[in-house]
Parts: sequence; C-alpha cells; structure tokens
Amino acid sequence: MKKLVGANMDIDLATPINQISWHQSKCPWNTREGNPQHHCAVKNVSICPYFCGVEYPDTLICCFPEGNPYRTPS
Repeated sequence: MKKLVGANMDIDLATPINQISWHQSKCPWNTREGNPQHHCAVKNVSICPYFCGVEYPDTLICCFPEGNPYRTPS
C-alpha cells in the first residue's frame, strides 16, 4: 500500500502539477504506464480499483499494483 498526499476529494490525484498550488503525489499506475489517464476518484462517476481509502486530512491509500483486497468484483 502507498500513501498519496494531496488527495483532496474535489480533485483526482491526476491533475497536472502546474494546475495546483500544493504538493500532490503522482498516481503510481499513471507513472508505470507513462500517461495521465487514471484517476483515483471522480465525483459521482468512478473509484479506481486500487483505491483503498482515505486518511485524515488528505492522504489517499493506494493498493497499486495489487488491487484492493476489500473490493467486491463487479
């Protein structure tokens, strides 16, 4: 599991770094694939299969590359 900082839930942890004014960790899935297409959470749309929760105040828990052990297959 990885802890990604800057995970304010109004953003997606895949925002280009030049568009925000605080430190934000890079998505490890995007880093591996060399693209910006994956997002941790998109409000009212989706949650990444590697999303494993949020810690106070704005730290996202990412299970990449193993996947979320608590996620129910769809």
